[in-house]
Amino acid sequence: MALSKQDDTDTVVLPGEEPKDELLCLTPPVQSKTSTGRTLNEKEMEKLTGDQTLVSDFKQMKLEKEAQKNWDLFYKRNTTNFFKDRHWTTREFEELKVCLEFEAQRLVLLEAGCGVGNCIFPLLEEDLNIFVYACDFSPRAVEFVKQHSLYCTERCSAFQCDLTKDDLRCNVPVGSVDVATLIFVLSAIHPDKMQQALDNIYRVLKPGGVILFRDYGLYDHAMMRFKAGNKLGENFYVRQDGTRSYFFSKELLADLFRGVGFESVTNEYVLRETVNKKEGLCVPRVFLQSKFRRPDQLQGS
Repeated sequence: MALSKQDDTDTVVLPGEEPKDELLCLTPPVQSKTSTGRTLNEKEMEKLTGDQTLVSDFKQMKLEKEAQKNWDLFYKRNTTNFFKDRHWTTREFEELKVCLEFEAQRLVLLEAGCGVGNCIFPLLEEDLNIFVYACDFSPRAVEFVKQHSLYCTERCSAFQCDLTKDDLRCNVPVGSVDVATLIFVLSAIHPDKMQQALDNIYRVLKPGGVILFRDYGLYDHAMMRFKAGNKLGENFYVRQDGTRSYFFSKELLADLFRGVGFESVTNEYVLRETVNKKEGLCVPRVFLQSKFRRPDQLQGS
């Protein structure tokens, strides 16, 4: 097992999570990658099986209608101070380092769901030979990206986009993207619309281009903390601020990507266990980290 630099800290905010869901005085977590997910104990299983009451259809429709508004309010409240910069991406995904190995090769990156730029600006700070298309559901988040000191139109193009209905080809040339990232993004989309978002990205990827994926895995600590009354559907929940989160099994994730035409390269769980010795608490985190590839033209798509 390897220590993740991303978590080599005692700060309380982890990517994709709310501060109130984290614990203070945490020892640095250790992570392992595995083909099998987390097994629940008897008490946890009883909690999940006992929570079968779903949020009303009326409220669910309201949440879907106001999804953009809720994320925009999230960034209004938290500005750029919520998520930590993701300095771990080049370590976890070698595709982002290809432009270091071949100086003449410029990497074209799409960050789908860029937030305020916590992923792209560490890459630009490393002075990688990349051009970044960055889009987000929230207009406010996009404005924060454009206001960043490292943002310049020669290296970045940021724009607002609803991946489930706005055609990326209006802002990104067809077949121009080498690598797309989906990091704690797909989980925020209604399950019925996830394939639409993936198909949108598929159209702007080059043949042989890849999607780098990291998101919540089934039975993650955040999923187990939801109380009764927050369930929208199977493995799908709503937070107090109206934003939503889905928790993936690797089988369902593979089916989603395969349904659009992607090939699976890697698809595995990342299991982490963070211990608060002072409080005697253990926080089991479960993420999915995966790569999916658009087939070459010769293979069809």
